[in-house]
This record gives sequence, C-alpha cells and structure tokens, in this order.
Amino acid sequence: MAIALMAVLGPQVSNVIITLSVIYMPRTARIVRSVVLVVREMTFVQAARALGAPDMGIMFRDVLPGCLPPTIVQGTFIFAYSILTEAALSFLGAGVPPHIPSWGNIVSSGQLFMRDAPWISLFPGIAIVLACLGLNLLGDGLRDALDPQLREVL
Repeated sequence: MAIALMAVLGPQVSNVIITLSVIYMPRTARIVRSVVLVVREMTFVQAARALGAPDMGIMFRDVLPGCLPPTIVQGTFIFAYSILTEAALSFLGAGVPPHIPSWGNIVSSGQLFMRDAPWISLFPGIAIVLACLGLNLLGDGLRDALDPQLREVL
C-alpha cells in the first residue's frame, strides 16, 4: 500500500509522511478505540458518572489518563515500523528523493560497491536494525513501567 501511495503522490518528504500516516493511522485508531471501550466501563468511571460529573470532566480526568499508557507504548512500536518502512521505500526508490539523506538511500547507493566497500551499506543497515530494536525495547520497558497489572505488590 505504501508503494502504491508513493507512486501516486510522488517522491517527496511530505508525501512519505502522509503515506506513513495513512498506513499506520488505522492501527492506532483501533488500539485507542479498544482501550477507550475498556476504560469507560471501569468502576471508577461508573462512580464518577454516578456522582454526576460532567462528560467532558470524566473524559479528561478519568478516561484519557487510562488510555495514554497503551497509546504511548504502541506509538514506540509504530515509530519503529515507520523507520523500517521509510528505509524500504527509499531503498526501492519510492521514498524520499535521492539527494536527501536517508538510511534507505544510503543502503541503495552502497549496493553498487558491495564487493569493494561493503561498509557503505553495512553501517546504515546496522543503524536501522539498532534503531528499530531500541524503539521496541523502549516500548517494552514503557509497557512494564506504565501497566498497573504488571506491577508487583509490595
């Protein structure tokens, strides 16, 4: 889908941002919706509703703080996927223009010199892997820190 969108829109940085947003927005919306459906049925939200709190107050004071941790964690995973997708699009020539530095562009341009100078493609590839791994580990750490069900009772 990303390649098709980039073929229609053309190779520009703004088009890459639009494409990645369009691709990953449904996943984010689905997760936010499912979390909101769970949080709005919890007892503290029901108690606030029974006490006569206004809907906007319940939304900002009770539901929104319950939705932020899973959304933040999912955001780190989506950011790692976006890095990988942008690098793949740039490698294939459908991403940002060749004169703009991108890990995918660097790996693609180093492809011609793999026999003589493999480090031209190797180091950007390692950087992509480390960035995605680091963001996934950050997401796991945030999930462990922010999820109240995973906390130990002292």
